[in-house]
Amino acid sequence: MAQVDVGKASQFRKLVPADQLEAAASQQYLQTMGEARAKSVLMPDSHPQVQRLRSIAQRIIPHTPQWNSRANKWRWEVNLIESQQINAYCMPGGKIAFYTGILDQLKLSDDEAAMVMGHEMAHALREHGRERIGKTQATGMGLSALSQLLGLGNLGNLAAEIGTQLLSLQFSREDESEADLVGLELAARSAYAPQAGATLWRKMGGASGGSNIGKFMSTHPSGPQRVKDLEANAPKVQALYENARKGG
Repeated sequence: MAQVDVGKASQFRKLVPADQLEAAASQQYLQTMGEARAKSVLMPDSHPQVQRLRSIAQRIIPHTPQWNSRANKWRWEVNLIESQQINAYCMPGGKIAFYTGILDQLKLSDDEAAMVMGHEMAHALREHGRERIGKTQATGMGLSALSQLLGLGNLGNLAAEIGTQLLSLQFSREDESEADLVGLELAARSAYAPQAGATLWRKMGGASGGSNIGKFMSTHPSGPQRVKDLEANAPKVQALYENARKGG
């Protein structure tokens, strides 16, 4: 049973079929990784940081289905791109990317890296991208045009359009708060210290004036309230963390 309360998911997400969104995300992710490989900035499987991130993911993934039953079928992937940008994301369907800048510049501990990963996974699990695109489509083209687009039309164009949108989405403050709390619980259930949520966002706050903050910090603003909320919720998942540490 969940220890943090984030309410019900938005109904707007139902305007976009989950399987089509996940297929579009997978296609976009494959393209992004291909471009990184072509530029020799996709870190190899043998890289210590890649192995570290995949190890963290393997601990968190078993706890994801309680937040979204589709996660059982997702083909999770974790890759690392060499870049000074402070950035990380998880696309619908479990496609995760980290940039070396977030690990190196913030000197993330395993607990803090797990908080980043849990937070990004939470966006996918709570279908924030699906909700945002649903809202955009509903207001931008009208429901009749949307239903036509999501029907038997040109799915290739749809996938390309949605895939591009997924890379440029800006989540709401409510989405960010929700992802913080769900990520906190995911990490705690995976035996990562809940207190790392607050230390992570203090580090983010310290880096927010730098030149490599990129999209992540512009869409994930760090502030005193964010840290306070994480500190207030950490005790709620402390027992989960302690139980996980004991192998429970």
